[in-house]
Amino acid sequence: MTTFADVEAAFARGDHEAVLALADDILAGRPGDDATHELRARALLALGRLEEAEADAQAAVRLDPEEIRYRELLAQVLSTAGAHRDAAVEYRHLARNDPRQPDWTLAEAAERMDADEAAAAVDAARRAVRLEPRNGQAQLALARALTRVGDAPGAFQAAGAATRLLGNLAEAREVLADARWLAGQAVEAFEAYRGLARDLDRDHRGRVVDKARRLYLQRAGWVGRLLATVPGLFGLALRAGWVHAR
Repeated sequence: MTTFADVEAAFARGDHEAVLALADDILAGRPGDDATHELRARALLALGRLEEAEADAQAAVRLDPEEIRYRELLAQVLSTAGAHRDAAVEYRHLARNDPRQPDWTLAEAAERMDADEAAAAVDAARRAVRLEPRNGQAQLALARALTRVGDAPGAFQAAGAATRLLGNLAEAREVLADARWLAGQAVEAFEAYRGLARDLDRDHRGRVVDKARRLYLQRAGWVGRLLATVPGLFGLALRAGWVHAR
């Protein structure tokens, strides 16, 4: 007879197909086994079968609505599937049940941003900052959300706090540059993007080069605009210090 320990062992060794087969065997005899639904959902998530994973995660939550890891799993599945608004709702539920835990509130803020709900992201990030004012990730989330809604003074303040708290982390420096651009400090923002373009590896450099290019296009003459139409050449010129915002 298949036992839950068999399912756990299969999951631990990464044999997700075996997890599904063993879980199905258990659920055929015990349809209300929430823990088996959980492992089945995790295996399906690993296999990229997101609709089925969501169904099993929903089943686990329905069977035991108070189990935290089931709701976390459901939120993860929803986020992976691109259902960011629904994932945010799940993280909000978790945060309400334990208001002292900032991680779920930060996760909600991130999902709100991905769902293009910037105002709701600001609200979630502010709640995280109130919980832990010296949490650099909370300040970073707030800066990002405030930048999205166009609050330059607030974004600048939160981005500065994030930069100090996170030890000049690249993500914080980028948000601070975004806040400078929003506040009309174009030259300072451009130079910050240049520094990031020099420091970041190729996988992460493109985003900040594109921001610098868009900023440059707003201020350059026709020769500069011609240069900026070739992203690769512009990126090289940016890092080499050949182009400047005025």
